Amino acid sequence: MDAQRTLVVDAANVVGSVPDGWWKDRKGAAERLRDSLVRYGSEGLPGWPAPLDVVLVVEGAARGVTAIEGVRVVAAAGSGDDRIVAEVERAPGPTLVITADRELRGRVTALGAEVAGPRTVRP
Repeated sequence: MDAQRTLVVDAANVVGSVPDGWWKDRKGAAERLRDSLVRYGSEGLPGWPAPLDVVLVVEGAARGVTAIEGVRVVAAAGSGDDRIVAEVERAPGPTLVITADRELRGRVTALGAEVAGPRTVRP
């Protein structure tokens, strides 16, 4: 049996990748992203077949976002990047991190994770 594959999404980076007014309602923007991620758990992504354990890491004003069926939400107490690294470290199997943050990409690939940009999960 294959190890569980995990999709870890950097909420701040993905939400911030499109200038759609997200800064007016950071929590709402993170909730919309969370809702759009549900399908990836059961549908997968190119090269990442389902099922995927979907984890959305939020920080700052988005910390109040709650989990929903199909998306686990993790609120970073401090650095969102540090929390994403911790999620990669605890993942039981292959992990795909969605972020455009260059430093974070280096940190998680050093741990064996793969990385894709925000457009991977943006509608």
